Amino acid sequence: MKQARETSWSNLGKKITFFLPGMFVYNGITGRYPAVSVTGDQCALECDHCRAKILQPMVPATEKDDLLKACLTLEHKGNLGVLISGGCDEQGRLPWDRVLPAIKEIKRQTGLYISIHSGLVDEETALRLKEAGVDQALIDVIGDEDTFRSVYHVDFGIDRIESSMAAMQRAGLPMAPHVVCGLHRGEIRGERRAIDIISRFEVEQVVIVSLMKTPGTPSWDWPEPEDRDIVEILLQARLKMPRTRISLGCARARGHDDLAVMAVDAGVNRMALPSGEAVQRALDYGMEIRYQKTCCSVSADFSKTQW
Repeated sequence: MKQARETSWSNLGKKITFFLPGMFVYNGITGRYPAVSVTGDQCALECDHCRAKILQPMVPATEKDDLLKACLTLEHKGNLGVLISGGCDEQGRLPWDRVLPAIKEIKRQTGLYISIHSGLVDEETALRLKEAGVDQALIDVIGDEDTFRSVYHVDFGIDRIESSMAAMQRAGLPMAPHVVCGLHRGEIRGERRAIDIISRFEVEQVVIVSLMKTPGTPSWDWPEPEDRDIVEILLQARLKMPRTRISLGCARARGHDDLAVMAVDAGVNRMALPSGEAVQRALDYGMEIRYQKTCCSVSADFSKTQW
């Protein structure tokens, strides 16, 4: 941890930013970066860890006019940006063709920073997303073939993830890959390989999250990964990519204050939903602390000295 922490401080500065995404309330404070689903609550894959439950609290906007209207309203309410998400078809793709004109218009009419959950994309789609004005693509990187096929219910392999990342890199579309620890029914299985895959690409930051047991899904009966195992993945990411920003993301089990503290010890540069103990640990180290009401993947600096 000391090596990772000092590597982080040496390359990226002795500082940390704490984030509050738009779909969360933290100590009575609400983030300013909501999520919108272009498929409503529908997803063809019905992955074992989600079953489309994550889409339900998102703002539904299934048509391009709905998406434009929703984003205009969100900016009017003072939001800084928006995460455009949605469910996938059987090939792991989102219906970008349907909403690309709206994204282009959103960028023309607003100052919103736009992140997307990209899903799997080919080079043409990646180019069109970039041309439409998407600021950043978030993509889950799975490192184990069996996990991908059995949990995500696909009949193809993780090479599709790598090819999607390659397409986005060629298109110049910035990426913030996410690694979900414990996705293989609570086991650490392909996470280290996922870090190896990511390290071969140019990425803005890597977001490490962990299994969230979701009621009404098979994951509800799975064990949660151990905090120490998650930190080992954080450490691997730091040492494998010493100049890349590493974040502990919001999608993780609640109440694991020790994990948040250990993440600071491991040299993370960003953290969503920090515990009070994690903030105190950063203060104890004498780190410069900033606070930002967006997703932790967002590269634009909207940060302040307090919430």
